[in-house]
Amino acid sequence: MNIVILGAGAIGSLFGGLLSKKNNVLLIGRKIHVKAIKENGLKITGKTQLNVRISAEDSISKIGFSPDLLILTVKSYDTENAIKEAKTIIGDNTVVLALQNGLDNIEKICKIIDKKNVVAGVTTHGVISSKPGIIKHTGIGETFLGELNGKKTERIVSIVECFNRVGIETIVSQDIMKEIWYKTIINSSINSLTAIFQCKNGYLLKNQILEKLVEKICKESTNIASVDGINISYKNALEKTKQVIRNTSENQSSMFQSIKKGGRTEIESINGKLVEIGKKYHIETLLNETLIYSIESLIK
Repeated sequence: MNIVILGAGAIGSLFGGLLSKKNNVLLIGRKIHVKAIKENGLKITGKTQLNVRISAEDSISKIGFSPDLLILTVKSYDTENAIKEAKTIIGDNTVVLALQNGLDNIEKICKIIDKKNVVAGVTTHGVISSKPGIIKHTGIGETFLGELNGKKTERIVSIVECFNRVGIETIVSQDIMKEIWYKTIINSSINSLTAIFQCKNGYLLKNQILEKLVEKICKESTNIASVDGINISYKNALEKTKQVIRNTSENQSSMFQSIKKGGRTEIESINGKLVEIGKKYHIETLLNETLIYSIESLIK
């Protein structure tokens, strides 16, 4: 399979490196990362040990073919620009897989390209960027891929099998939007709290006060999902959240990494969307609002 990964940061590089074992993969990432990969290959340390020679470019304009699969791993705030640039290489049979954080990516993508080309996914693998050309796989997680309409199609089964063949344990979801909600609820507490308190994921369960905050944020976020018609129980959401924290205890969340670099975060597409939906239904959003204000204060 010919695969292009657009937004090859930590998670994109992990999936790209693994997929390159049995597929033709091209990474599109930042210039400094791409330069290091071209010179020395991509090195993955931690839970996965891999050194691989892999094609990489710093601009989609340098690609002259339409891939079978385009995996979008850019930050949510870059989704619209990325998919506009990617239109030039998206053929009639190209499948676009949105593998990102946040609730609003699918909506953004489907405004620009035909919905029939789009599938979605979530993953809870923990990955951090060590230095250009090197990433560290800090926690093994779950990966779900699914059609937007919930059907178990031949193409989604084929992509899932492609992932499983290279060691990315993946499941076909027949309700991928629910999985995206689960991931957003999980991220609403983990990402923001680790960024605010400058800690690894595991510390959230070692500190009793932070653990209580995780529980309360998870409760508020689950309530928001419920009023929006998503059937998620608080018990299941909290169990999943704590399991992700345990599985990725040594990971620094993507939001924590963004804060450390002084960059923009995905708070608007995670907690921000939760607040927007909660306010629409006139239910409590105080904790998520507080997290937004706290993150914004760190990057001003």
